[in-house]
Amino acid sequence: MALFRALETLRPPHERLFADPLAEHFLGSWGRALVIVARVPFARRLVERVVDRRWPGARTSAIARTRLIDDAVGLAMHDGAAQLVLLGAGFDSRPYRLGVGRARIFELDQPATQKRKIQGIEARFGSSAKSVVYIPVDFQTQTVDSALRAKGFDPDALSLVVWEGVTNYLSEGAVDVTLRSVAKAVAPGSAMVFTYVHRGLLDGSVEFAGGAQILEQVRAAHEPWTCGFEPRDLPSYLAARGWTLIDDLSADEYRARYFGAAARLMSGYSFYRAVLARRQ
Repeated sequence: MALFRALETLRPPHERLFADPLAEHFLGSWGRALVIVARVPFARRLVERVVDRRWPGARTSAIARTRLIDDAVGLAMHDGAAQLVLLGAGFDSRPYRLGVGRARIFELDQPATQKRKIQGIEARFGSSAKSVVYIPVDFQTQTVDSALRAKGFDPDALSLVVWEGVTNYLSEGAVDVTLRSVAKAVAPGSAMVFTYVHRGLLDGSVEFAGGAQILEQVRAAHEPWTCGFEPRDLPSYLAARGWTLIDDLSADEYRARYFGAAARLMSGYSFYRAVLARRQ
């Protein structure tokens, strides 16, 4: 994700969907080498083609999804959200590149990832933002509501929760517990954006272009995808856990929203979806 965002940032301002100057600071040596090469415009296009061949549809899906969630954050802040919660924040840099006003920001993630992220931010800015509260957590064993309460989260304030790129790595039980505990933590009317993969990809009942290749790659990286949902079941699933489904978009749909006609030439990652839900 950091590589995809760094490559998008190198595009001319009138072409790119967003700018993330922090992304390259989170890359390893090979990723930084690719970004250095990609600073030359024709070389960037070559790097993008190589990346797209290696991970079909992943880059374009990730770029459009990043913009989709950026817009959701902007709308929530405009509508009065006072808190932004990033679950499994990874190398998400929204607190630093988006205007969130006076909103308090809570980032929850595994301790090792969080430590590396803070080091990258300090390398870029000298220190992390005072408005960000970092909370180390293991989603498999800890609940979100208790972790937030311990760090001064206001349960009566409108909030937006972003849970991007995480559910597919968890057990179904961990996803269930997290959705319930987030619902318990936030005020009614608060919103949540999260991503998931179509269950048909995981159980083989639906064939997606490039899907088998992606599954093999994440298994080879020892990060297999373990959880998915059937889109038609999601409204009732969320309702049982305190949430009302507002929107559920596939990668094809959010690519079309942001890339326009060019999205017709983009394939792969159709199984990846983004959801907006509201606390009942």
